[in-house]
Amino acid sequence: MSAAEKIDPELEAFRAEARGWLEKNFPPSLKGKGAMMMGEGGPETSADFARWKKAMGEKGWGVPTWPKKYGAGGLSQAQARVLQQEINRIGAFNPIGGMGVMMFGPTLLEFGSEEQKSKHVPGIVKGEVWWCQGYSEPGAGSDLASLRTQCIDKGDHFLVNGQKIWTSGAQYADMCFCLVRTDNTKKHEGISFLLIDMKSPGVEVRPIKLISGNSPFCETFFTDVKVPKENLMGPLNGGWTIGKRLLQFERAGIGGNVGSGGLNRAGETRTLDQVAKNYVGADANGRIADADLRARVTNHMMDMRAFMLTIQRAQAEAKGNASPGFTTSIFKNAGSRIGQERAELLLEIMGNQGLGWEGDGFTANELDTVRGWLGGKATTIYGGSAEIQNNIISKRVLGLLDHQ
Repeated sequence: MSAAEKIDPELEAFRAEARGWLEKNFPPSLKGKGAMMMGEGGPETSADFARWKKAMGEKGWGVPTWPKKYGAGGLSQAQARVLQQEINRIGAFNPIGGMGVMMFGPTLLEFGSEEQKSKHVPGIVKGEVWWCQGYSEPGAGSDLASLRTQCIDKGDHFLVNGQKIWTSGAQYADMCFCLVRTDNTKKHEGISFLLIDMKSPGVEVRPIKLISGNSPFCETFFTDVKVPKENLMGPLNGGWTIGKRLLQFERAGIGGNVGSGGLNRAGETRTLDQVAKNYVGADANGRIADADLRARVTNHMMDMRAFMLTIQRAQAEAKGNASPGFTTSIFKNAGSRIGQERAELLLEIMGNQGLGWEGDGFTANELDTVRGWLGGKATTIYGGSAEIQNNIISKRVLGLLDHQ
């Protein structure tokens, strides 16, 4: 909390309001747990979670700074920080999440028509509508602008045919924000941004099983899918600009999603040094017994802390409702590296117990760590590969030019 916030009577009045509301509405059974919104079994469905999500959705505090006229919180940045402080204080979490919040919602608020915002934002605010992303294709990965999914104007509707891949959560999604080709004579300028109902006839989803054992990604097929004209967001053939903007929001979310340890099955956050002491032991001074490991864990925790402080500084410097810029590519790469390094250290710390896949010889947390390590390998690829981010950083942040 800043000094200005401490002495601001209006802000302190809001703090009291937020504290009272949270204590009244947050179920104690969920204390200390994370918002695992889209697990292997789909969205969380426990009764207490549903009650908590409903309360936060109706209050609009799941997206606290979005406009109040769409059912969101309408809070200032300072109020949102106070709200988060009070959420952290009681061991609560934000139950409203997913791609609608992290990626599509901010893009919709910036580029959508008033009719589109009025129709789609409230469902995101309340956590009632799940969105997925239709970007990558089998022949258009890092070179996304070479996508071929066809969208043909049929007069009173669009007709979509094509295939997307790595569609996260598509098997659970209600809607898809999708890049489609509306002009085959141009590359970037022939792409449009379309909103597709995943329940439409002709939409087929096939989950892809990953090395981690989970299936968060899918193949998605569109066969003669009819899409209403009002579902075109932005101008026809103007989707590339919107699509790039959305990727900035995505990278900001991925880059900021770095923690100090891991969440165990009891819902407690484990810092890396605590895990190391549990498995490796502590010396007479209460430090990690292995000096080399101690040094590497310390360096990692300092990197993580510096990274999180940098994220906080960037957020504080983004005055008003300023949107993320090209620096999100830096955060995305740094956050991915730190997350993967943490996963590697966790497995090393666990020793033989970090080699399990199934069986009674391993705890649930140990098995989760192994699967998390494998799943985390994808973070340097999705949202734009590390190499693509390096290109963006060199050109857009550092101002370097290509040398032919």
